[in-house]
Amino acid sequence: MAVYVVMEPPGRGKKPDTTAFVRDGFSWLGFLVPPLWLLWHRLWSEAALAFVGMALLSMLAEGLSLGLAGPLLSLLVSLYVGLEGQALRIAALRRRGWHEWGVVEADRLDDADTRYVLEAEAHADEQAPVPRIVPDAAHARPAQTGMVLGLTHTPGRP
Repeated sequence: MAVYVVMEPPGRGKKPDTTAFVRDGFSWLGFLVPPLWLLWHRLWSEAALAFVGMALLSMLAEGLSLGLAGPLLSLLVSLYVGLEGQALRIAALRRRGWHEWGVVEADRLDDADTRYVLEAEAHADEQAPVPRIVPDAAHARPAQTGMVLGLTHTPGRP
């Protein structure tokens, strides 16, 4: 079974159909053609960095006459995008204001969508917990008495 990370857009009440499902795991297309895969997923700066990194590593290996090491160095960039490409997609969605709803385990994307809808409907009636606001910093954490890592601390004295 595959694991899908469910990302909801910033205005989730407005467009429920725009939920993104990002499959967690290795990306073979990201491994084979890293810059194109990154461009396909609208990761512009990451694609530019991958292209420049691959080009610099190839030129470095060619300039140093390393032979077969040049393509192997470029393979490092491909391996990184294959392993971390989905995490890069999630990070880009977070930068755009999306938030992570949770994780869904399913065989296919259609099954993941169905499970997400059923779970979201089941928890639609529940209200989100209200964040606790601490009015005074003195109540936020207990006072420490005695020595802490070699530093003396006397409560109530500056």
